[in-house]
Formats: sequence, structure tokens, C-alpha cells
Amino acid sequence: MSSRQWFWIVFLGAVWGGSFIFNALLIRELGPLWVTALRVSIGALACWLFLFSRGKAVPVDPVLWFKLGMLGVLNYAIPFALFPLAQANLASGVAAIVNALTPIMTVIVSHYWVNGERMSWTKAVGVVAGFAGVAILASPALDMEGNSKLWAIAACLVATLCYALALNIVRSFRDVEPTALSSIALTGAAVVSVPIAFATEGLPVMVLPTTWLAALGIGVISTAFTFQIMYRLLPQVGATNFSTTTLIAPISAIFLGFWFLGEVILPSHFIGMMVIFVGLMFIDGRLPRLIRRLINPVSA
Repeated sequence: MSSRQWFWIVFLGAVWGGSFIFNALLIRELGPLWVTALRVSIGALACWLFLFSRGKAVPVDPVLWFKLGMLGVLNYAIPFALFPLAQANLASGVAAIVNALTPIMTVIVSHYWVNGERMSWTKAVGVVAGFAGVAILASPALDMEGNSKLWAIAACLVATLCYALALNIVRSFRDVEPTALSSIALTGAAVVSVPIAFATEGLPVMVLPTTWLAALGIGVISTAFTFQIMYRLLPQVGATNFSTTTLIAPISAIFLGFWFLGEVILPSHFIGMMVIFVGLMFIDGRLPRLIRRLINPVSA
């Protein structure tokens, strides 16, 4: 990837790390389903305003609308609900670290996807290392240390699977204008999320100013704004490379959680993150290439 593409990868990862802080603030007053409903609704509204301000045409094919709406449910509604649900019992930084498994999930899904990227031995090693990292993350819950619970980690893992599936599906929509794609997909997520939130959690009550600010931040900045970049960058770098944004997110979430929420991250969390990082380095081939250079510098 070019330096410019790497800049946007790092930028998106840092911004999405902040979404875990927004989640932690929102779940103080709202249930996880309303966190999702507000995020996708505000994000959809902002995307539509951006679309109309640019004078872009709106697709009229009802089949395309349905497909993009279902993509929105898979890529937004489900994982956006799972993460705040998990964060009721999981530190923001830990949730972001588990989210770093998205590239590893993407490798697995792509291997079995029609015309997808086949898994090499280096990627297989990366997958094993990634899951080992999650096992290390889960160790405090097994030892009854910290506030991390296994079911919360499992919920985050399901969310990464949703992201991996969506990253492979979205390739079939490469001809759709990115702003229209994000607007319709977020609308589909909102149409599903809002009625379910009303039915299960009732009318939302937001009293604290921080809740309102967090709702706007996660909807406009972490969703609408970043997705305009995402759908333009994804066709250029591919699903696996793009999913490495989730490696940056934990670093951002850990420091923001420490500064703003007073969260404590255990040493095992940092170890788990480093093991996941090693897995990612195997997946993109950099670590094997470095090892080959060290072993045989002449041929390298």
C-alpha cells in the first residue's frame, strides 16, 4: 500500500478506537440496542445530507436497496449492538483488542469465500496466533481477575465475524457510489434497529450532556464521516489490508479509556494485543519476509 493509503488506515483505526469510548459513555444511560439505533440513525441522516449536498444520484433499484439494507444489518446493526452489550462487562480497550481479530476472521472467511483469497501457511500461522492472543485476553476472566467476562469476549468475537463477512460481501457493490452505499446501508440498519430498541428497551432517556455529545460523536464522526473514507479506500487496498484498521483501534481505545474513563488494563491485555499483532504480521507476510532476511541476508 502507498503512504497515503497507510495514513488513512491509521487515521480510521484511531477514530474507530474512540467509538469504544463513546459506547462506554452511552451505556451509562442507554441500553445497547438504543446505542446501536442512535448510532446508525444519526449516521444515516448525516450520510444522506452529505449525499444530497454533493448532488449525487440516488439508486432506485429496489433489489439493490434490499441488498444494501441487509448489508447494513450485518455490518452495522448486529456488531454495533454486540460491542456496547459486551462493554457493560468489558473495558473499552479490551473490547477494541478483541476487535483487532477482524483481519484474522477476514482471512478465514476469505479462504472459503467464492473467488476469495486462499489461506497460505503464513496466514494459517497468523490465524493461530490471533486466537492465542484472544485466549490470553480471556485469561483474567478465567482467573477471576479484572472485570472481563468470557461471554462479553465471545460477543466481540461474533461482531468481528460479522465485519469479516461484510468486508467480503461489499466487494460485490464496488460499482455503487460510496456515499449512496453507506447512506442506504445505514438506513437499512436503522429501519431494523429502531423498532427493536423501542420494543425491548422502551423510550430512551438521555439526561447527561455527555450522553448527547457521545451520541453525536459516534453517529457523525465514528460512523458517517469514517464510512465516506472507508468505502473509497476499501476497493483500493482490499478486505484483508483494510481490516488492519482494527490493529490501530485498541491503542487509541486503551489510552482514551485510561484518560477519560479511568479504566485499568491488565498486563495480560497488552500481551494478548502483541500476540495478535504478531499474527497480523504473519498474515500480511512481513514477519516471514523479515525472518528470511535474517536467516539468509544474501538471497534476500
